[in-house]
Amino acid sequence: MSNYSEQMIKIDQEELELDTLRDLEKQTSDEIIKQRKHERQSIKGQVVLQPGNSSELLNYKVQGVTADISEGGCGTMFPVPVTVGDIYRLTISWAGHDIPMVFARCRNCRIIREDAFSAGFSFFTPIKLESEKAEEAQGDLL
Repeated sequence: MSNYSEQMIKIDQEELELDTLRDLEKQTSDEIIKQRKHERQSIKGQVVLQPGNSSELLNYKVQGVTADISEGGCGTMFPVPVTVGDIYRLTISWAGHDIPMVFARCRNCRIIREDAFSAGFSFFTPIKLESEKAEEAQGDLL
């Protein structure tokens, strides 16, 4: 049996793909942005995707990057396409923040390049995020 951790699939040029993803996000119309339930924060972090079903948990593990995150979901970039409608386990971390594993449904996936795919997820249970303003204020107190 092969080593599970060696099966991790990763993005090669994550900075380039992330810039492309942010350029696409800037093209989103104001009407769509107004319909969002939660405010998004632009955050570059690491995200690990695994199947949501326990029986498939050891089948694969894919590492990608987050482009943005909100209490209700996140935008990501992966080196392989993610199946829309499927349920996944996501583990997200960035700059000293770790979000406990969350279950999420893939809402959309689009090809950016042959080895880069943008995917949007909605969480089954909203997460608690500190706003950027609250983090800045907390930093000022130190």
